[in-house]
Amino acid sequence: MSELPVALVTGAATGIGAACARRLAADGFRVGVHYRSSAEKAQKLLSELPEAFGLQADLTQEDEIDALIKQVKAEAGRVDVLVNNAGYNVNAPMLTMSLDQYDSVASVARGTWYLSKMVLRRFMFRAGVGRIVNISSVVGHTGNPGQVPYTMVKAGLDAFTKSLSQELVGKDILVNSVAPGFIDTDMTEVLPDDIKETIVARVPQGRMGTADEVADVVAFLSTRATYVNGTVIHVNGGMYGG
Repeated sequence: MSELPVALVTGAATGIGAACARRLAADGFRVGVHYRSSAEKAQKLLSELPEAFGLQADLTQEDEIDALIKQVKAEAGRVDVLVNNAGYNVNAPMLTMSLDQYDSVASVARGTWYLSKMVLRRFMFRAGVGRIVNISSVVGHTGNPGQVPYTMVKAGLDAFTKSLSQELVGKDILVNSVAPGFIDTDMTEVLPDDIKETIVARVPQGRMGTADEVADVVAFLSTRATYVNGTVIHVNGGMYGG
């Protein structure tokens, strides 16, 4: 079993998650690449990161999280950094959205809570050290029409960060959030050009961010930030309202 530190990145097959996986691997971590359904993209990423290992699980299901924890234990024996990046969104006005659609978004937050609990219990408490980085969003602070459940979940992640960091008083386990603005990923690629122009007009830097720019901040919190705890770092180019 490798002695490299281990980073578990959820939703790591694409976008910000993949950028975080690549950056942490470059920083000397063995990366657990979690994915739910993007198996082909996950395998491509794994082929780029020779020390990495794949972890397939639906994070809305308790038994699948338990199985993931067992797999990490067998494969690596440790988790030094947990990046809670996995998320899901449904775009619809609140008055037309179904309860099932709401649950499909909100249930991922439940999985983040449970996965974090198990990583703390099985790995970080025993090691006496660890880093948890939650990927929230600027819309958790500004709101966004058509994304009520998503904005609720992202705002809740930042509250989760602040509350959990206070529960870990006296331990060298730091919990922080990174709140991206509008980042150039598959999720934003599908937006109409007029919507993109409206978004960019709200950003003083005049452009969307990149997944690598978010990953740089995640890497800082994972490897070099020793006195940053319970906070939210915005990576949004100064977007108004953020």
